[in-house]
Amino acid sequence: MPHIRPNPGFRRRLGFRCAPRVFSTSLRRSAGEVRIVEVGPRDGLQNESSTIPLQTKIELIRRLAQTGVRNIEAGSFVAPKWVPQMANSSEVLNYLLGYPPAAPAPIAFNFLVPNLKGLQNFLKASGTDNAPITSSEGPNQTPTPPSSLNSSKSGDTGEQGPITSRKDKTKMSSDTSSKDNPTQPDGSSASSNSIEVSLFTAATETFSKANTNCTIAESLERCKPIVSLAKSQNIRVRGYVSVALGCPYEGPDVSPAKVAEMTATLLEMGADEVSVADTTGMGTAPKTQELLKALFGAGIAAKDLALHFHDTYGQALVNAVVGLEQGIRTFDSSVGGLGGCPYSKGATGNVATEDLLHCLHSLGATTGVDIEKMAEIGNWISKELGRPNDSRVGKAILARLSST
Repeated sequence: MPHIRPNPGFRRRLGFRCAPRVFSTSLRRSAGEVRIVEVGPRDGLQNESSTIPLQTKIELIRRLAQTGVRNIEAGSFVAPKWVPQMANSSEVLNYLLGYPPAAPAPIAFNFLVPNLKGLQNFLKASGTDNAPITSSEGPNQTPTPPSSLNSSKSGDTGEQGPITSRKDKTKMSSDTSSKDNPTQPDGSSASSNSIEVSLFTAATETFSKANTNCTIAESLERCKPIVSLAKSQNIRVRGYVSVALGCPYEGPDVSPAKVAEMTATLLEMGADEVSVADTTGMGTAPKTQELLKALFGAGIAAKDLALHFHDTYGQALVNAVVGLEQGIRTFDSSVGGLGGCPYSKGATGNVATEDLLHCLHSLGATTGVDIEKMAEIGNWISKELGRPNDSRVGKAILARLSST
């Protein structure tokens, strides 16, 4: 008589206990290409206590551009009194437009705009509204490159001068043809870079009121004119939903349905992508899986989502693997594990880019990012900031390289 294996429902009816399926590192589908959004220059630096020189910020972005990463958060047009580390973001933007860093591939530089005024300041700084650009060197002047950029070293290409007219430099379309554009020394097209904006909301009322002094509903209403104006200028818009897996005021039980509703609302407004953020690092594998189930159940496609994990409780990589299993192919991370949240006490940095890259590559994913270069940058910026390097993989790679 052939052996017949009872189905799980039959086993339960007989009183057997069935172990629930949990995530594993054996992916259901090929990991394929994964996009890394490097948030170190913005989310990574905004919580530092000491003042960060403009030269250091630009040097960080320049080095990151050479790793192969194609998306970099470069600054924030938030009021300096609230986030003083982002006070010179207009100068960072002006520099990137005038002196695009050499890179192996086009880069999308993202700037956070917390409200309509922030977007208007961004447009003014970019020259999109035909307003003069101001910087510490006077009106209508492109800032002089930091002195550290004036000489070549270990693969650096040195100073990049102005490449096009003001009008050409401020093109915002991400599909600019490189056919007639000037090229970088490495052959890539500088003017094929793009500039994007991002805006944020929060998944709990208490965090929203503490962070933006408004309710969730009011926050979403404030987003509408931002998205509308950005779209009228052909600027790609990225949305954030903060505290999606835990709130410093309301605890770890944030409603997945609420997160899904807010994400869908941002996409319906016209946002091109929404990054769902575990701002506090409270997320766990089961909670991440539950959240993704709610997002997909609301009709949101994986291609429209990114995941943003902080590593407060050491679960960021675990949660990223869960997201990868469920089809997410865009992840935010910060070189050297830089970061924190000024409105979430105790929240540590973002998942380190080096650690995330090592994990993704081990699972067969391709990112196009040079992990050794990223490790060197993590070590450099940590020393510049006078803080420990929070990337375990980065430190291991550097130890290996120093011994060979």
